[in-house]
Amino acid sequence: MTTRLDSRSLFRAILITAALCLPALAHADDPKPVLSIKTKSIEASVSIDDKLKAYPGLTDNLLAEGRREIEKWRVSADKDRKDAPDAFADGRRYSFERRYTQRSAIGRYVSVERGDYLNSLGAHPNSETNTILWDAIAKKRVSIRPFFKETAPGGPTLDRLAKAIRGKLAVEKKARGGDTVDPDTDTELANVQPDLLKMGAVALVPSTATGKSAGLVFYFSPYAVGSYAEGPYSAFVSWRTFKDDLSSEGAALFGGERPKGDEEKD
Repeated sequence: MTTRLDSRSLFRAILITAALCLPALAHADDPKPVLSIKTKSIEASVSIDDKLKAYPGLTDNLLAEGRREIEKWRVSADKDRKDAPDAFADGRRYSFERRYTQRSAIGRYVSVERGDYLNSLGAHPNSETNTILWDAIAKKRVSIRPFFKETAPGGPTLDRLAKAIRGKLAVEKKARGGDTVDPDTDTELANVQPDLLKMGAVALVPSTATGKSAGLVFYFSPYAVGSYAEGPYSAFVSWRTFKDDLSSEGAALFGGERPKGDEEKD
């Protein structure tokens, strides 16, 4: 797909690219790393939002996952340093950061956004967004599947969701200065398929109604549905879009409207 950018949109794309190519900057209110290492091959850290400490078992679960991820990249960095020592000259090393932040807390469910930044000394660094849905009562990770009557790949529920997501992404692509995109035929948006593993990282969105969720937001990392310069995308789908597909558990969870300003968290 050919994309045309006007001067304003081109400047925005440059800013997005520059942001993706720089290590995440520390802010005064950022949590301190709960785990960090620094070797000749890699500097890595894991941070966990203080809000998540309110849920027993969650921080331990996240820390264990973060520790495994750091070890994976340490092994990879050590191997690359052995195979290509010149790439690590003058103190250069891998850089990896993982941050867990609370996206929402609704009833028994906590949506966690997991953001990764990796500089493996390639052409440019990479960033990735994923999500975790935590059941604070069962004290485990769960899926959104029980919220729906059926979630078969290619089935009516996920087909409806996938079409809604593609529609939202097409609008956002146009807003960023691209060509008008047909959500049903665009080759990049074809990556969004009616399969829970192929429709972005999902989180519950808060609602104006107490204890309810106004819908689902789906996150897409750079490259997932567009060029690297376009940066990440997100797509919010109101619960009204899939209300007829909800199970009794889902019907009890969803309702109300998205609070004003919540989209700024995406």
